[in-house]
Amino acid sequence: MEPEKKRRRIEREFGVPIAGEILDPSQWTQTALKRLPLSGPLDLKTLFGRSAPLVVDVGCGNGRFLLGSAVWRPEFDHIGVDVLPVVIRYATRRGNQRGLTNLRFAVCDGKRFLEDYLAPGSAAEIHCYHPQPHYDPAEVDKRLITPAFLALVHKTLAKGGQFFIQTDNPGYWHYIRRAAPVFFEFEERDKPWPDGPKGRTRREIIALRRGLPVFRGSGRRKDSLHEVEALRLAGALPPPVFDADRRLRELDALERNV
Repeated sequence: MEPEKKRRRIEREFGVPIAGEILDPSQWTQTALKRLPLSGPLDLKTLFGRSAPLVVDVGCGNGRFLLGSAVWRPEFDHIGVDVLPVVIRYATRRGNQRGLTNLRFAVCDGKRFLEDYLAPGSAAEIHCYHPQPHYDPAEVDKRLITPAFLALVHKTLAKGGQFFIQTDNPGYWHYIRRAAPVFFEFEERDKPWPDGPKGRTRREIIALRRGLPVFRGSGRRKDSLHEVEALRLAGALPPPVFDADRRLRELDALERNV
C-alpha cells in the first residue's frame, strides 16, 4: 500500500485561496521587520541576505497580494508596510507560516517609508491598492495619492520600474488617472489582474462580490523625467480633491476587519 499523502494546508479568505501552503512549524520563518533604522535607508542586501529586485506594497493590509507575489516570484524580494499594527500581525503570521525568506512586513506610514527607508532607485515595483479616501473633511490632507507622493514613487523606482494603483472610489480614480500619467507611462486596466482573477487583495474581493467597480492602472517610470523636473511638475498639479463616496464606508470597515 502506498503511503498516505500529506494533506496540504491551504488557507482561504471568502473562499478564495491565499497563496502558499501552511508548513510545519519547524519550517516557519520570521517576516516581521520590527525595528526600522533610526536614520538612513534600509540595507536591503543585509536584510534579505542577497541582492534582488525589490517589490514594495504601500498599505499592504493583511498581505494577500505580497504573499502571492513572494510565493510565485521567488527571484524578487518583497516589503509591505501599513500603519495598522493589527493587519501587519496577520500578514507576518501568514508569511511566517509559509516559510518565506523573500518577504518582510513593517508597521509604517507609506510615504515615510519611501522617504526615509528606501534609497532612490531601489525599487523595481511599487504597489498601492485601495488607498484610504478619508471621508472626514478635516482629514482630506491625509490622502496618500498626491502629486508629491507620485514624484516620490518616481524617485524611489529604478529605471524601468513600475507603479501599480487600484481603488474602488470613483472620485479618487478620476484624480489618479489625470495625475499619474505626468510621472509614468500610465495605462488603465479594465479587467482583473491575471494573477488574481477574483481579487489581488481582500478589499478587491469584497468589492467585486458586491458588484462595485474596481479601477486599476499601472505604468513604467518616465526615465527621461529627472527629479528636479518631477518636483516642479508636482508643485504645479492640484491636490486630490473629490467627493468621497460615503456608500463605501461599510466596505472600509469590512476590509480592515481582517
